[in-house]
Amino acid sequence: MSVVLARPPALAPLLARGALLSPFKRPRPDADFPRDRLVLPALRVDLARLAAYERVCGFPTGDDTLPPTYPHVLGFPPAMRLMSDRGFPLPLLGLVHTSIEITRYGPMPATGEYELAVHIGGLAPHRRGTEASVVTEVRAGGDVVWESTSTYLARHRSTHPAGPAGDGPAALPAVAEWHLAGDVGRRYGAVSGDRNPIHVHPLTARLFGFERPIAHGMWTVARCLAAHGTPQRTTVTARFRAPVLLPGTVTYAADGERFELRGGDQVHVQGEVRPLTA
Repeated sequence: MSVVLARPPALAPLLARGALLSPFKRPRPDADFPRDRLVLPALRVDLARLAAYERVCGFPTGDDTLPPTYPHVLGFPPAMRLMSDRGFPLPLLGLVHTSIEITRYGPMPATGEYELAVHIGGLAPHRRGTEASVVTEVRAGGDVVWESTSTYLARHRSTHPAGPAGDGPAALPAVAEWHLAGDVGRRYGAVSGDRNPIHVHPLTARLFGFERPIAHGMWTVARCLAAHGTPQRTTVTARFRAPVLLPGTVTYAADGERFELRGGDQVHVQGEVRPLTA
């Protein structure tokens, strides 16, 4: 069922509700989940907030085309409404963003008017628990111009077998070394609305097992894409392998369509940028 929203939901009460309900969730891959499709019609971009996002992520400011990752920010409030719902079986606290696939079908003017819709794609077993997919779709003039699928993992005991072991692809050649300030999480949280406590302060990060705050996965992808560049018609795939501790130093590496972010021998993010050919 489609539910039309008059405005984007306020994030603070959704995050609070999700946190309060988390201890009562019992995640499992065969659980039911909300089937609503939340729709934001006639959506327009706040240009000041967009410019702040571009500065934090390293995109050029003043370009009339939305960065490829920005619609994820627009879809984050309705996604949180679904994932903080009492009927969503995975606990919001501790939920880990594991991957995202984005397809952009053409230029998206920053001054355009869009319809955005979000729904839960489904649940699946994972070797470390249960994974949920969240699908976001943006339309302009009735045509899909952007869509994404994000996966989120709730860790719990699982009998799902692990995939075959392998060495993975060879390390990519280094392009740049980035020194990340300790306030990256707070700055990105301010422009994205994602003020998860693991990103904003050492004390709250330690409550979740991290010695220091960690960077948002979507900030790491956006920062890589700002350096890599993307065609107007493209598919971006990114997999989040390990958290980036703040402050810290990371290496951005790329070769052709592939990119990665790593610290020492540890790979934090692996991704690909593929142009659409049809």
